[in-house]
Amino acid sequence: MRSYSQSRRSTWRRILAEIRPAWALILTSLLLAVVSVALTLYIPICIGDAVNLIVGRGMVDFAGLFPILRRILYCLLGTAAAQWLMNHINNLITFRIVRDLRMKAFRHVQSLPVAVLDTHSSGDLLSRIITDIEQFSDGLLLGFSQLFSGCITIVGTILFMLTIQPWITLIVVVFTPLSFAVAGFISKKTFVHFQRQSVSRGAVTDLTNEMLTNIKTVQTFCHEKEVCEEFDRRSRELAENGLKATFYSSIVNPSTRFLNALIYLGVTAAGCLLCFAPAPLLSIGQLTSFLSYVKQFSQPFNEISGVITEFQNSLASAARVFELLDELPEAPDPANAEVLVLSDNPVSSEAASAEPSAHRGHIVMDDVSFSYTPDRPLIEHLHLSAEPGMRIAIVGPTGSGKTTLINLLMRFYDVCGGAITIDGTDIRGITRSSLRDNCGMVLQETWLKAGTIRENIAYGRPDATDEMIEQAARQAHAHSFISRLPGGYSYRLEENGGNLSAGQKQLLCIARVMLRLPPILILDEATSSIDSLTEIRIQQAFDAMMQGRTSFVVAHRLSTIQNADVILVMKDGHIIEQGNHANLLQQRGFYYSLYQSQFAES
Repeated sequence: MRSYSQSRRSTWRRILAEIRPAWALILTSLLLAVVSVALTLYIPICIGDAVNLIVGRGMVDFAGLFPILRRILYCLLGTAAAQWLMNHINNLITFRIVRDLRMKAFRHVQSLPVAVLDTHSSGDLLSRIITDIEQFSDGLLLGFSQLFSGCITIVGTILFMLTIQPWITLIVVVFTPLSFAVAGFISKKTFVHFQRQSVSRGAVTDLTNEMLTNIKTVQTFCHEKEVCEEFDRRSRELAENGLKATFYSSIVNPSTRFLNALIYLGVTAAGCLLCFAPAPLLSIGQLTSFLSYVKQFSQPFNEISGVITEFQNSLASAARVFELLDELPEAPDPANAEVLVLSDNPVSSEAASAEPSAHRGHIVMDDVSFSYTPDRPLIEHLHLSAEPGMRIAIVGPTGSGKTTLINLLMRFYDVCGGAITIDGTDIRGITRSSLRDNCGMVLQETWLKAGTIRENIAYGRPDATDEMIEQAARQAHAHSFISRLPGGYSYRLEENGGNLSAGQKQLLCIARVMLRLPPILILDEATSSIDSLTEIRIQQAFDAMMQGRTSFVVAHRLSTIQNADVILVMKDGHIIEQGNHANLLQQRGFYYSLYQSQFAES
């Protein structure tokens, strides 16, 4: 397991790599910080000169005082302009870096294999991409805003103090950095708790997202109390880790301020002794300037200690984002990968630009083996041959490997053994985009994006005309309910079609595939949420659509697959029976038992 220091160093290196493209703006901000600090540090010199014109004289030298006041005014105006421009540039740097990092994380999630996404909840991914990057942004902005000015102020005040009184300056320089030592000691404790706080925050986000998405199910089973108790437990864990992180981080600033106050007190006493010694080594004006510099010298230490505290939270959040970015994406397509073109009107530009193909859609699964985890084999030595235009139905009990077979065909997962070929070409030698462009899927779990009905139906074919979209909706028997909605095809759906019924959402998903007209059709309980009459009509539309297309139908209701050319009966990852409906009934095997049980239930 990586140590605390190794984790911090690695995260720091990654952060520096992320901000490297903004070096030009960073140098500009640094230059403006130098100008701002130089003007700010020149003001105490002017004040000291003004004090010397007042103290110890019978009357105020206004002729000498007014030019000093003008210089102070010019310094204040210059400082304000430099700080405004510096803050604007710092905001620009920070939000560009955070925007690029968020886009990188979002794009990376799109490239991750399904196997990785299955190990992360949507709430955890949401927390990393949104909340953790936002926390990183806050720390980064604070660092650019205060770290530059603070470091330059420390260096500048030392130089100015040396010109006034070197010996007292030495005392200040030696003792003031003690506050850094204290801050560093406490920050080690703080980072660990901020890390735990980020994890706890992700758990709360995860539960909130899960419950809001499935609130009807929670209420149906009267689990509101249990959900609230779990939310309360996770919230208390988040609060506990947050309180510990805040407790340790809140010690930093008072501790450094206390040390700096002691140093200021000592410098004041030493300065007074030098001013009122028989042979004064400091004037009152110089002491005034020096004390101002001591205060300005210690102030950045207080600010930097606050920056360090905030950085602990930012580092913990950034580490979670980088952990997501370190997840290995899908293996890239081979350099010599083929572009699969099975239809005359390919959807993707990749397939459209490919040479005409003799592929027809002969799919073979040759000795295929697969398991999600090495110790739990699922599919072993599976053989299947699907001729072009055939309808392959897949049935079997839950967990037998039906949906896994579809996932392997779509290359959401790669086989662990054997090969899947299309017209003799291993699908691992075909580009993923062209493979999936030639497949159309309708799943039991519907998904619709926030947008119009027209946009959702045309999701797989953005160039489709309104007439083509309406024709697909009519084939899916969705046109009737769409016409009754306000705005018809321009009706705007909520996230995941929340303002439609489950059956209406499934009809739109079916229309989406019918518009695409894929050469390979995959249906996974595509009509499970639709009434019986509409299901019969859609089944007729599917029958027409399947003509000349290789089709895979995963079904639990055996009445929907009786016309299939081949029915594969799966159990425990193996095809135990194979044939058409009539033949399988005559065998009186497992399929016969399934059919009889469903017939008895109906």
